[in-house]
Amino acid sequence: MAFWSKLVTAVRGAVNEAGEAAVDSQAFRILDQEIRDAEEALGLAKQDLAAVMAEHMGVERRVQALQESITQHEGYAMQALDKGEDLLAGEIAGKIAEFEQELAAQSAIMDGFTENIRQLKHSIRQTERNIKAMRREVHMIKATEAVQNANDAITTRHAGATSAATSASETLARIKSRQQQRADRAAAARTLHQEEQGADLHAKLQAAGITPSGTSSAHDILARLKQRGAAKT
Repeated sequence: MAFWSKLVTAVRGAVNEAGEAAVDSQAFRILDQEIRDAEEALGLAKQDLAAVMAEHMGVERRVQALQESITQHEGYAMQALDKGEDLLAGEIAGKIAEFEQELAAQSAIMDGFTENIRQLKHSIRQTERNIKAMRREVHMIKATEAVQNANDAITTRHAGATSAATSASETLARIKSRQQQRADRAAAARTLHQEEQGADLHAKLQAAGITPSGTSSAHDILARLKQRGAAKT
């Protein structure tokens, strides 16, 4: 059982490593897609913000209209009181009360919209900053990756160039050695030829009587002995 457990663990580890390797190989593509998703979500958030702001503007108009109605009816009530129309003034006051109740409700709605808009704007600005920062980070990571890939390529090529240079040096040394051997053989041949030419010339000179031969004749020996005897007397 322990063996099978370890085997299963090893297989799981291999699968995880393969999965991580696949993710790493597609890391930039995944990052770009995630950023595009974030930008799309940001665009939708801006649309929602625009809709909320439009509703807020509608509520603001209603609040302003109610305030104007209240001011207007307060004027009517004052005129009615000035004319002694207390009953009419009471009816107008009731209408003003309705306006004020509606104004309070609409003001609460407007305040809620105002707070929501503030929060949405803050979130959108923060998201925009995050996306820009992420874009910059991705550019830096891509640049770093490119530099590292270039360095790896240079290192690999340098290693290959060093090996090739070593091989080339050895080849050059062999070529130079062969050339030196050929040069030595040529020099030896020239020397031998010159020696042979010199021997032939010496023989020709001897035959012409210009130089003495390498051996002495009997006449020469007797002449030498006579000269030696005369020197003793």
